[in-house]
Amino acid sequence: MAGGRTPVWKSIAATLRDEIADGRYTPGDKLPTEAQLAGRFGVNRHTVRHAIAQLVEEGLVRTRRGAGAFVAATPTDYPIGSRVRFHENVLAAGRRPEKRVLSIECRAATRGEAQALALTEGDPVCAYHGLSLADDAPIAVFESVFPLDRLPGIDRHLAETSSVTEVLARAGVPDYTRASTRLTAVLADVTQALHLHLKEGDPLLRSTGVNVDAKGVPVEYGRTWFAGDRVTLTLEG
Repeated sequence: MAGGRTPVWKSIAATLRDEIADGRYTPGDKLPTEAQLAGRFGVNRHTVRHAIAQLVEEGLVRTRRGAGAFVAATPTDYPIGSRVRFHENVLAAGRRPEKRVLSIECRAATRGEAQALALTEGDPVCAYHGLSLADDAPIAVFESVFPLDRLPGIDRHLAETSSVTEVLARAGVPDYTRASTRLTAVLADVTQALHLHLKEGDPLLRSTGVNVDAKGVPVEYGRTWFAGDRVTLTLEG
């Protein structure tokens, strides 16, 4: 019937939308639980779920399985050029950078790693797996592989600091540049989804690159899987 009442779920969505716009909830904030919102508005949880789904469709809210609903953060600008530095990039975007170590292992180089690092397959390498965050929100998982014979002791340095720049400096590489970068759209596997608070199959952008020292010798082969909706990658000349 024309002129009928606004559906309750639309009214709830409008209220939450206004509160986000007014700054009551800021990017990254967790919204109250379905039960809390249901109590506040005097409705059942299904009605609340309908309202949240509308905000998700609009891109204002993101849900994480088992964690709840969060106000969507503005994507972090992340330039990729000849000098890629995680901490500098995130700070320049006005965010607080953090890296968390997931694992460090010394092993034999695979064929692809050996080719990228100008090694022989089976040569010793150190693989550093980690999680990159901006303002406490995970934005990427990564793997950095270093040639052990070329950078002796780098495994010990990695156990002391999460900064690749600092680790390479301690290993005798005061500066390095990006020799090549390849960007590929991929889908999140179950482990990546878990770390990035996504669903398996959500879109990721994979960056594959090789860093070299001042003489052009490869010192790092890295792959980073960025959450597609949390980072805006900018290619610089």
